[in-house]
Amino acid sequence: MTKRDFQVAIKTHDVVMGELTDLARRIDKGDYPDKPVERVYFNDARTFFRHITPRRFDLLEELHRQGEMSINALAKLLKRNYKNVHEDVKALEEIGLIERQENGLYSVPWDEVQTTLKLAA
Repeated sequence: MTKRDFQVAIKTHDVVMGELTDLARRIDKGDYPDKPVERVYFNDARTFFRHITPRRFDLLEELHRQGEMSINALAKLLKRNYKNVHEDVKALEEIGLIERQENGLYSVPWDEVQTTLKLAA
C-alpha cells in the first residue's frame, strides 16, 4: 500500500470555494499540481474536535502502527468496547482518515496528517 499525505484544516465554505476556483483556473491554464493532496475541511474548531477526539486519534495512531486489521482485533488491541471502536472507525472512515480494504480490513494509509488550526482571522 502506498502511503500518502492527508491535510485536515478549519476553513469556511467561502475560503474552500475560492481555493477550488483558483485551482480550476490553474488547471485550465495547464498548470497541474505536482501530486494530489487528499484533504478534509471543517467549518470550525468545535466540529473538528467533535470528529477528532483524543480516543479517535489514539485509534488512528495504533491502526497506522499495526497495519491492516479488523474492528474486532483493533478493539481488543485498544482494550475498548467493540461497539465504541466500530463507531469511531466508521466516523473516521466517513471523513477519509481510515480506509476499508478489499479484504474487509481497515487501515490508515497516511504517513502524515497535517492539521491547521487558525486562532484568529
